[in-house]
Amino acid sequence: EVHLVESGGGLVQAGGSLRLSCSVSGFTFGDYGIGWFRQAPGKEREWIVSISVTDSRTYYLDSVKGRFTISSDNGEDIVYLQMNNLKPEDTAVYYCASTPSLLKSFVDRAELYSAWGQGTQVTVSS
Repeated sequence: EVHLVESGGGLVQAGGSLRLSCSVSGFTFGDYGIGWFRQAPGKEREWIVSISVTDSRTYYLDSVKGRFTISSDNGEDIVYLQMNNLKPEDTAVYYCASTPSLLKSFVDRAELYSAWGQGTQVTVSS
C-alpha cells in the first residue's frame, strides 16, 4: 500500500520561502509520478506541479513557474517542493499524491492520483 506523508508547512510572510517534503513508501519509487495539489478555503483542489520520478520530467502550473521548484531524492524516497516569493494567495492546505503513470495531458487530473497524503497547511501573511 502506498503511503505519503507531507511536512514543512507553516506560517510565513509574503515574499518568504518554505520547503515542503513528501515522504513516500509502499511502492517501487522509480516507477511513479508525484504531484502537489493545494486547496484554499472555499475553493476547489488545484493542481500545481508534478514530477516523474522515473525520468525527472516536471510540469508546473503557470502561476507558480519561476517561484516553485519540485525535485525528488530517489535514494531517500522524498519529493520536495521549494516555494519562494510566496504570496498570500498561496495560502492553502498542500497535498502530495502519487500516480502510477504521469502523462503530460493529464497531470492536473486529481482523479488519476491514487494515493494522497494528509496535507500540510501553508499560510502566507501579507
